[in-house]
Amino acid sequence: MDEVFKALADGSRRSLLDRLHARNGQTLNELCEGLAMTRQAVTKHLAVLEEANLITTIRHGREKLHYLNPVPIHRIGERWIRKFEQGKLAALSELKRQLENGDE
Repeated sequence: MDEVFKALADGSRRSLLDRLHARNGQTLNELCEGLAMTRQAVTKHLAVLEEANLITTIRHGREKLHYLNPVPIHRIGERWIRKFEQGKLAALSELKRQLENGDE
């Protein structure tokens, strides 16, 4: 999980993930379009994302297509975010119950 946090710590890598979320299956050239980064920098960022299992690649002829893998991010949500929501949800449920019953 450390690799996932390391990969997500960089804004450029998060931007690449956002681009893949908007349109999955892009080539390196497509991912480079409109970015203020060199092709080599994008390649290095993609390698970090692939090592963290946040993206996967598939060769299609001579093209290498990049796809988002949301599973590691989902695991972060399950392990690190969801457990902090439990108390808030219980408090909201209790508040709703009290308001509906007219309790103070």
